[in-house]
Amino acid sequence: MASPQPLAPIRVRDDRGVTLTFDSPPQRIVSLLPSLTETICALQACDRLVGVDRWSNWPAQVRTLPALGGIDEVSIEALVRLKPDVVLAARSQRLLERLEALGLKVLALESDRHDDVRRSFTTLATLLGRPQAGTQGWDAIQAELSRATARVPPAWRGRLVYAEIGGGGYAAARSSFVGETLDRLGLVNIAPADAGPFPKLNAEYVLRRQPDLVITTARERQAMPQRPGWSGLRALRHGRICAFEPAAWDALVRPGPRMGEAAGRIADCLAALPAPAATAP
Repeated sequence: MASPQPLAPIRVRDDRGVTLTFDSPPQRIVSLLPSLTETICALQACDRLVGVDRWSNWPAQVRTLPALGGIDEVSIEALVRLKPDVVLAARSQRLLERLEALGLKVLALESDRHDDVRRSFTTLATLLGRPQAGTQGWDAIQAELSRATARVPPAWRGRLVYAEIGGGGYAAARSSFVGETLDRLGLVNIAPADAGPFPKLNAEYVLRRQPDLVITTARERQAMPQRPGWSGLRALRHGRICAFEPAAWDALVRPGPRMGEAAGRIADCLAALPAPAATAP
């Protein structure tokens, strides 16, 4: 009988342009970014995770894994003890070179835009030895986005939106993955297109643009009316706000498999809000 053919090595290229080679799909994975943790689980490989960052909290089973610290406050010693086959991280994290100097393989990915999320799905699916799952996962997100778009009431299409990320006036502009979701839903972003993905907007600018809709956290919703001058923001005055509790907010601000779910939550919020007037009051 002919002997079985050896499996071909797995090669993946990260967003630094670094190519990693594996003799077989990694079985021990550390993820240092919540969106990558969620993507691994969406690709049906949660059981391969052996450690995560402190913010990874979805799906529930990852909460039982060793939490290794924040983005740039990772416990290197604890990570090394887990003996990972590969470490998933953001390209911007400062510890990449140190991990590589210790002999660890590091796959660095960024997910600033929808296309980045699609590429991360493809790369991670290839890494896991399940290349077709990447396309399937991305197609599932697209289907959810399409269903959410179809649920947006016609009165909201073309309306101005201010989406504040994390408080302090930082907005999700069109060049961010959040902004692209808002575009998909037919909303018009007040954040300048050339100001970067998450620019800080001053209060005067927001008041001058008078968005029809404000998207924020439930906590910031309580604080916004107390901001100087914001009592004059018509969206607040008329209750045209989509404010999300932490669990739902996580889905909105993480560029990963729950982007379609986040779009659905926004669409459902719009359906429940008072429709904006045909002309400004």
